[in-house]
Amino acid sequence: MKRIIALFICIAVVFALVSCGSQPADTGGGGSTTAGSQAGGGGAAAPAAQTLKVWASQDDQALTRQLADKFIAENPQYNVTIELGVVGEPDAYKTYSEDPAAAADVFFFPNDQLRDFVRAGGLYEVTRNKADIVARNIDSSIDAASLDGILWGYPMTADNGYFLYYDKSVLSEEDVKTLDGILKVADAGGKRFLIGIDDNGWYLASFFLGAGCTLTVGADGKQKCDFNNANGLAAARAIQALAAHPAFINGDDSVLVGGMGGSIAAGVSGTWNADAISEKLGANYGATKLPTFTMDGRQVQMGSFGGYKLAGVNSMITDPEKLVIAMDLADFLTNEKSQIERFNQRAMGPSNARAAADSAVQANIALAALAAQNVFATSQNDVLGEYWTPAGALGTAIVNQSASDLQALLDNMVSQIQS
Repeated sequence: MKRIIALFICIAVVFALVSCGSQPADTGGGGSTTAGSQAGGGGAAAPAAQTLKVWASQDDQALTRQLADKFIAENPQYNVTIELGVVGEPDAYKTYSEDPAAAADVFFFPNDQLRDFVRAGGLYEVTRNKADIVARNIDSSIDAASLDGILWGYPMTADNGYFLYYDKSVLSEEDVKTLDGILKVADAGGKRFLIGIDDNGWYLASFFLGAGCTLTVGADGKQKCDFNNANGLAAARAIQALAAHPAFINGDDSVLVGGMGGSIAAGVSGTWNADAISEKLGANYGATKLPTFTMDGRQVQMGSFGGYKLAGVNSMITDPEKLVIAMDLADFLTNEKSQIERFNQRAMGPSNARAAADSAVQANIALAALAAQNVFATSQNDVLGEYWTPAGALGTAIVNQSASDLQALLDNMVSQIQS
């Protein structure tokens, strides 16, 4: 009898617990709860307030603000404020390394900085929603965001490269196939061809990469460069001949955009100047792959760097809830809709496969030129920070006509790069 009574008591307790646990939580007059959010039966606990900082370039501030506000609106489960800071992609690692703890929680950077960030332990591995991120982006962008099989970044664009803009009222499609043709026609019409090689290793590399020279990363993690071999010397001589040509002009993007349609007939740049140059040239707006150049009496196709822009999450985040929000934000800022919006407002080429297939993207003249040049492009994954300053110094010496001993200058550059 005692055992039967005890059994009935246990059953009654179980039913009481189940009944109690099944009651709807007090939502405090219409609020919502999530699992584990009840505190002593007194209603839903509000999510902790979080503030995230995002770095973006000056030109991308308005767009990033728009996307950040959309993220907040579409994620009411987070109590988050998003602050913006002005740090462009080229300066991301340098600025981060000065004070990692004070750096942004989410930032954008070119994939040539990936090794630096990983080496410094600056990025969280992408684990949240990883399968979707991998599936929705083109394979080459996932490769560019990965190192040693680990995904560290969120692909944002596939357009961090360069090509040739030209004025169709001056140059024909046949003229722009060769650098010799461009220089000849430009000179005859009192026009110029612009490529920035003064203190700019990015464009300077086009000649060396076209000549078959390489930049790699050794087993010791250091930069390896063979720009001082026989092909490199021949490429340097071609650069020297270009710098001495009367139709050549060195300059940055502001000089190029300002001169197109006027004193400049053609120039090398990327998609970020497409709108401005298109507006200057109107119906005479043209773009195509880089030309060939004369090296040792033969025509050699100019190479280029083909890069991607990525989003990263700062590994200094220690709050687990904040980390989740930061990962979701980086994911959101690089998803299909955000990439299409980035194309619409900033003419940036998507890495998202569906966004890249959009009809407006496919019809873009600049992106079509970039795609044609990408066949001859070298990934920036293996380009370390040690390359840029010595290469830029070589370009400056050539432009200033102070490169009397090219082989010595090349040997010195490579020594500095590999040190």
